[in-house]
Amino acid sequence: MSKSPEEEHPQKALGWAARDNSGTLSPFHFSRRENGDDDVTIKILYCGVCHSDLHTVRNDWGFTRYPVVPGHEIVGVATKVGNNVTKFKAGGRVGVGVMVGSCKTCECCQQDLENYCPRVIFTYNSHNPDGTINYGGYSDMIVVDQRYVVRFPDNLPMDAGAPLLCAGITVYSPMKYYGMTEAGKHLGVAGLGGLGHVAVKIGKAFGLKVTVISSSPSKESEAINRLGADSFLVSSDPSKMKSAIGTMDYIIDTVSAVHPLLPLLTLLKVNGKLVTVGLPNKPLELPIFPLVLGRKLVGGSDVGGMKETQEMLDFCAKHNISADIELIRIDDINTAMERLAKSDVRYRFVIDVANSLSQ
Repeated sequence: MSKSPEEEHPQKALGWAARDNSGTLSPFHFSRRENGDDDVTIKILYCGVCHSDLHTVRNDWGFTRYPVVPGHEIVGVATKVGNNVTKFKAGGRVGVGVMVGSCKTCECCQQDLENYCPRVIFTYNSHNPDGTINYGGYSDMIVVDQRYVVRFPDNLPMDAGAPLLCAGITVYSPMKYYGMTEAGKHLGVAGLGGLGHVAVKIGKAFGLKVTVISSSPSKESEAINRLGADSFLVSSDPSKMKSAIGTMDYIIDTVSAVHPLLPLLTLLKVNGKLVTVGLPNKPLELPIFPLVLGRKLVGGSDVGGMKETQEMLDFCAKHNISADIELIRIDDINTAMERLAKSDVRYRFVIDVANSLSQ
């Protein structure tokens, strides 16, 4: 007979979980494993609310395992480290992102691309090799293998820095891989949400000219005056879109809703690159003519591996980059999820876990 989540492991934990595809979250008692020789036990202070959390609790992608405790933008303090742990000490600032495990031996793992490992273990809504379920960061503590823990820089704010562990690395990784780092080049950022607003900041830190491409004219002032974009393009304005044809070297597409790719492809110069990082729940149509006639590239990118995630955090610390957030209490999470579904957040909710979740 299988044990209940509360009895599965020796350490008692408290989080908020969804039990069905209504996505409604409520308090949930469960347990975490003991700290092993390679583990770091973390007291969670803050956890960002990612759009994928919303998709998961509502089972939009069809593979949610209930009960599910979301959360993979975790920042906290190490409270215990195992005998083999060398990079972290109790009391240190640490972070945990999208994954907590991988095979460690495949080609991807050997290249520090653990996120592409065929046996990657996600921070929540996944199983460990022993069959136990992983629960995420909407909780008071977590135990993670040291390989999947990052050092959180001292000069990064822990609350506003938390979203960098997903949103930040999701845009930083493709910029590095696809060569979107050459100062003076023109980057378009499609969508000004949790990912898009961080992409603007990182793009500017690389020295790029940045244009925000959005369907919401009301975001122009924020894009330019608050986030530092060089220009703003309303995607629903045919004349403005026409005037921008062939002007961009790269576009990062952060839009998570179904949308046409053709207008974005026309904005690219010859040899331009369109990289998608959003995850619409239905396939997008890919027109081939503009690719062939402009020698353009369409690519995709996931979050980065652990080495690159640490590199990204250090880069953001150096350039004073963090997310624009709205700090909430855990008991406001269902309202926040409803607002997130309507894109009613500037630009990322972060849960003040330590000050609002108590046993």
